[in-house]
Amino acid sequence: MDLLPTVAGEALLITVKQSLRKTIRQKLADIDPAVLQAKSMAACKRLMDQPEFRQTRVVMIYMPLPREVDISPVALRSWQEDKTVCAPRLSWSQRHMLPVEIRSLESGLTTTRHGLREPAAGEPMPVDMIDMVIVPALAYDHQGNRLGRGAGFYDRFLASPYFRGLAVGLAFREQIVDQVPMQESDQPVHMLVTDEDVFRFGAPRSRGGADKDK
Repeated sequence: MDLLPTVAGEALLITVKQSLRKTIRQKLADIDPAVLQAKSMAACKRLMDQPEFRQTRVVMIYMPLPREVDISPVALRSWQEDKTVCAPRLSWSQRHMLPVEIRSLESGLTTTRHGLREPAAGEPMPVDMIDMVIVPALAYDHQGNRLGRGAGFYDRFLASPYFRGLAVGLAFREQIVDQVPMQESDQPVHMLVTDEDVFRFGAPRSRGGADKDK
């Protein structure tokens, strides 16, 4: 008897998420590409200036899609500082992703479903060795909640009991909204960095209130 309202509520939540995704995609599409690139550089620099990044030894980046923050400067700085860099390889059949070490943004990669670039080969990095995961999303709010693209790969990865690192959102300021609709399986980040701000929401496995730095 109680199932119907629950199902109806989930359906409404999904509809709200889809609407928000459409809004954010349009907002990003309206930004001039040159402006977007400059904002990418600013966001990456702000992240690299943070003590959490400087202390990181193993970092998992993402391979950006169009209109996402270009994370190339972070990868290059990481290699310069002898950090280990991983990128996700997706298993669509098993609905999870594996962190695989990469040593280049040009070679050793393959383009797969939806135009995603992934490591072509390599052994998975143990999840418990990753200090920081840099997480893409379409939107974030001021509580660290994130709106992904709907497949749930990062939510499942961040929920793993083996992951004890720091989950960091990297986004443009235009992607911050008042509230991201959340489902039970959705995972927030510990920290959010944009081209204008840094927000901290708590340490791994212990999230508290948000502090804002500029």
